[in-house]
Amino acid sequence: MLEKLTEKFSDLSRQMSGQSKISDKNIDDAVNEIKMALLDADVNIRVVRRFVNHTIEEARGEKVLKAVNPGQMFIKLVHDRMVSLLGDSKQDLILKGPDTVSSILFLGLNGAGKTTTAAKLAARLKSEGRRPLLVACDLARPAAVQQLKVLGEQTGVEVFAEESQNPVKVAKNALKHAKKFQYNTVIFDTAGRLQIDSDLMKQVREIKDAVKPDETILVADAMTGQSAVDIAKTFDDELDLTGVILSKFDSDTRGGAALSLKSITGKAIKFIGVGEKIEDLEPFYPERIASRILGMGDIVSLVEKAQETASEEEALQLQKKMASATFSLEDYLEQFQRMRKMGSVQSLIGMLPGLAGKVSDDDIDENVLKREEAIILSMTRKERQNHRIIGPPRKKRIALGSGSTVVDVNRVLKNFEKMRLMMKKISKNKKYQTQLMQQFGGMS
Repeated sequence: MLEKLTEKFSDLSRQMSGQSKISDKNIDDAVNEIKMALLDADVNIRVVRRFVNHTIEEARGEKVLKAVNPGQMFIKLVHDRMVSLLGDSKQDLILKGPDTVSSILFLGLNGAGKTTTAAKLAARLKSEGRRPLLVACDLARPAAVQQLKVLGEQTGVEVFAEESQNPVKVAKNALKHAKKFQYNTVIFDTAGRLQIDSDLMKQVREIKDAVKPDETILVADAMTGQSAVDIAKTFDDELDLTGVILSKFDSDTRGGAALSLKSITGKAIKFIGVGEKIEDLEPFYPERIASRILGMGDIVSLVEKAQETASEEEALQLQKKMASATFSLEDYLEQFQRMRKMGSVQSLIGMLPGLAGKVSDDDIDENVLKREEAIILSMTRKERQNHRIIGPPRKKRIALGSGSTVVDVNRVLKNFEKMRLMMKKISKNKKYQTQLMQQFGGMS
């Protein structure tokens, strides 16, 4: 996500942060680099001009030039402008209370991931205690109804569908069904087209008039860059959007859509799709995304992801094992599998300060990690709990069972021993213990 943009801004942050004095020339050079980076990221030209003009105006003020550390003040200024560009603050869905029916109308072109995103949002709302109902109003695309039914089964969310060619009728009947069976959130998956046309707008306008949705959400493909902004503006002009969900945000997108949408349309990005799994839908936090783009990381999101896979008690137990050097390969395997649930290694690295934009896909070989996992899984539980009993015959059996070599097994054991010693030193650090308590205790 935004790797190229992050790399450029990370370099700029390091250059400027080290400046004890900055001049108009420093500012002009830095702003020119920012301008080129944003244009390369496919950001709308009007947005780039506004960003550059505001940055120059503020950077040449006394607040920056006469600051104790003008370089860092300049980076803060750029960060604040970036946050403003992305939408200032997180925008929640505006839904009615749980005792009445709220409706969400999904719009978008074919291929944007609208149906999958509808199921992801339904799963998220279900986990938050709501009773969602998915409605199959996409009667134009072959197998769209069946796709939604399959996703509904995966998420445990009911899908309302009828043998009809009239999506407006289906939508009306779905609302009656929701009221009768006490569903409090109805998500309408409407038909898309390969391009915007009058028939598409007429159909979704009729559905909107029939269901009077609380939220009218456009699902846009983040990979389409500025095109996503043009699509959003057209839909907004016709149907008055309340927000946008950017799908495929984890792809090799340049960032133009995310950085242009709010400024051009005035509509907030409410969620981003960050993977193919049902749970891969995250709220859009402008400040956190801005920090990632500038290479500052996103520790808050990282801790939140960790909390989803481990409780405070489990974290403290792990810390005790690390401190006493009783951390075993069994524990390592468990942590490795938890990390996999948190997302890709690249996405996690992007949340770590100083590493965002500095570690490329070429530096991370997922196959090596998978091979390491296979080697540990080929061990018996007794071996994982006490790796010191693994002698030559056992190593040969493990290598055979994991499709690797004895050299690979030796490498895993050697690296694990080094890591265990390092973890012991880190975990005994009082500062680390305080941070652990603050992160897991303070956010629960």
